[in-house]
Amino acid sequence: MERLPFPAQDRTMKMIHAKLFPMDGPMIPDGYLTVQDGKITGIGPMSDPDFSLSGEETDAGGASVYPGFIDAHTHLGLWEDGLGFEGEDGNESTDPSTPHLRALDGINPFDRCFSEAAEAGVTTVLTGPGSANPIGGQMVAMKTREAPLDDRIVREPCAMKFALGENPKMTYSEKSHTPVTRMATAALIREQLFLAERYRRDKQAAADGDGDEPEFDMKCEALLPVLAGDCPVHFHAHRADDIATAIRIAEEFALDYVIVHATEGHLIAGWMKEKGARVLAGPLLCDRSKPEMRNLTPASAGKMHEAGLPLAIVTDHPVIPVQYLTLCAALAVREGLDREAALRAITIEAAKICGIEDRVGSLTKGKDADFVLFDGDPLEFSRKPRAVYIDGKQVR
Repeated sequence: MERLPFPAQDRTMKMIHAKLFPMDGPMIPDGYLTVQDGKITGIGPMSDPDFSLSGEETDAGGASVYPGFIDAHTHLGLWEDGLGFEGEDGNESTDPSTPHLRALDGINPFDRCFSEAAEAGVTTVLTGPGSANPIGGQMVAMKTREAPLDDRIVREPCAMKFALGENPKMTYSEKSHTPVTRMATAALIREQLFLAERYRRDKQAAADGDGDEPEFDMKCEALLPVLAGDCPVHFHAHRADDIATAIRIAEEFALDYVIVHATEGHLIAGWMKEKGARVLAGPLLCDRSKPEMRNLTPASAGKMHEAGLPLAIVTDHPVIPVQYLTLCAALAVREGLDREAALRAITIEAAKICGIEDRVGSLTKGKDADFVLFDGDPLEFSRKPRAVYIDGKQVR
């Protein structure tokens, strides 16, 4: 597809006559967007008296412009496309408690699925460990553009992955190793959190001159930001009882938490709202591949939104390929989710839930210049982006 004539990243971009959807404010039917050094420097209506038409510019011709889309739960780059064991780096299933593992150390940034994501307008993803371990490790929020991995980081770590339900049970029952029940999975998580809590107290006591520094423990060190509330926990939980266990543990340790998947969340949505839960809903477009997903319905996102739950829509790539994020959002709309809520669920709401709204999620002055142009509705199946920009550079 022909590229729009925007200049290089280190020069000012100026797009005019665009239909802008900022996602943190009202739609601007005929507006401009300016970019400098990969950041948005201005946005407003063409009638804005402060807007100057001098310098290089591109006429969008009325195209719709949205913030780059965000997939808030994937395993992108950790299960490489088209490979078997050689490309599987998402589950360290030799130890059920691995909070010290960093997804950053396992991602292949040259996995072709990053390019497929970018071409579809998905400009930021959260990616991290799978759900074999009750405590899986640290997740990273990153851009999908081509660049060295460390230059693509939005936030790292952005979350700590915990998992409840069938996956840890199945993984370790085959090894005759704890956990093989839901009780043991929860107990293992609690045990590691208690150890980290004691480790934190001992470190503080040593700092206050009241005892010796505890022996270094890398697992406990990794959990200190979690206990301090600086790193949220993303709980893999499908079934309603697993969601309740996640919230119970989070409340016991005063954790900042998010429920990932929430397949049965629509069955207890009101209670979850009362508890202050946030949800990364999905995958919505898949089969009921295991017993805990027997109540899967694409209508769940709409029902949870109606209950007032903060909600993002996710693909769980590679379960659903990341480039079909907008298709998942469209399916949720077809099954009852408000269209505006669906767009927010893959832009600003996803950014807020994941704590990266200072960088991405809306067309806002000072944020990263990630935006997508469409000739029409991005939730229409037949639509592809006309152009995609990440950090001010055109990638499609």
